[in-house]
Amino acid sequence: MLNKHPEALDYKAIRIAGIEGKRYDISIRDGRFTSVKETVPEESAGQAGYSGEWLLEGESGQPEPVQPAGAAIPQADLWISPGIIDLHTHLAWTDFDHADQLKRSSGEVEAMQGAAFGATLRTGVTTARDAGGITPQTIRHLVRSYGHPLRVETSSEMLGSADALGTKFLEGRLAEIYATGAGWVKIMATGGLGAPAEKVLDPVFSEEEFNFIVRHAHAHQIKVLVHTWGGVTIDWSIRAGVESIEHGMFLTADQAGRLAESHTAYVSTASIYRIAADPSGVLALPQVICDRAARAAEAHSRAIGYARSAGVRFGFGTDYATPALHGYNLQELDTLLDYGLTRAEAWHSATSGAAEILGRGHDLGRIAEGYLADAVIWNADPFQARSADVLRESIVSVITGETEAELTGGR
Repeated sequence: MLNKHPEALDYKAIRIAGIEGKRYDISIRDGRFTSVKETVPEESAGQAGYSGEWLLEGESGQPEPVQPAGAAIPQADLWISPGIIDLHTHLAWTDFDHADQLKRSSGEVEAMQGAAFGATLRTGVTTARDAGGITPQTIRHLVRSYGHPLRVETSSEMLGSADALGTKFLEGRLAEIYATGAGWVKIMATGGLGAPAEKVLDPVFSEEEFNFIVRHAHAHQIKVLVHTWGGVTIDWSIRAGVESIEHGMFLTADQAGRLAESHTAYVSTASIYRIAADPSGVLALPQVICDRAARAAEAHSRAIGYARSAGVRFGFGTDYATPALHGYNLQELDTLLDYGLTRAEAWHSATSGAAEILGRGHDLGRIAEGYLADAVIWNADPFQARSADVLRESIVSVITGETEAELTGGR
């Protein structure tokens, strides 16, 4: 099911998800797409003067329509899409309550983290941005030890209320994060499910501290993502020029307009709040937490509607953080569709749009020549799947373009 860094792989007359009525011959060499060519439509085969991709010079010097061998009658209907990019996950966490994770042995925690990598890959996610909890060193160890070539960008540790001790203290904390090799800094700008409703929008940092973190990170070529449920910290994020805000369920229409103008990405992580709101669901959280999650979920659909109307850049993220959730990342697509995104918009947020947010739009997130061959092969049209469960069951294989050695820097 997992095809790691294929040296040579060819697909004849395969469909690209989201492109209707066309088939493509696709070649992969050494983990990259080297050729993506539209095949001759069946109704055009044998017609003189066809001006498609597959013209060869005949003996007479006149163009003759020629189809590649095996392209006219494919052995099976298959679809290909770019690998999914989850911009907000927590691969190091094994339990919803961190205190429960501390009760586990280090070996048990590592095995569960390795399983999380494998489950994430099997569901079609080939790139993840970890939003706090795992370091590049741990990622390298897990990729090497468990053989799961998941590409992970990390923010290592999160900056939260315990760090709101002034800019001098924050300077030291940022230096510690940079030393891990993290490419992102995460600011916990407001509370979350653990905060009472009347306080959840209160800023964790002062505006001076918040701006200092962003300026310092950018001066060191580090990107910034901001956990914010809403309120003034969204305004701060827009003005400071952060790369993305996360959650944002109390985003207003006015803020959505300014978010779009600033080109700041919005990673809503909407499905996790519907999951958390169900007291009998896989997380089985206390009722007070379920009630807060239900309030957040109700607000989320409005915020996403504001963002879509304003033209905000959407990024796909799940905020999944336990064994019960890793591997079910595609549920986020269902929620985005339920909240008003079109199928094309939801898939864009999870592929090429997400790659652009990572600064990888030049080589990741597309089925295109020269791009990394991170891809998913499906046995049914993924754009027609009625649910994430059906979508997940239609996965034939997951292709990863880079080798484990490349992902770990050879270390």
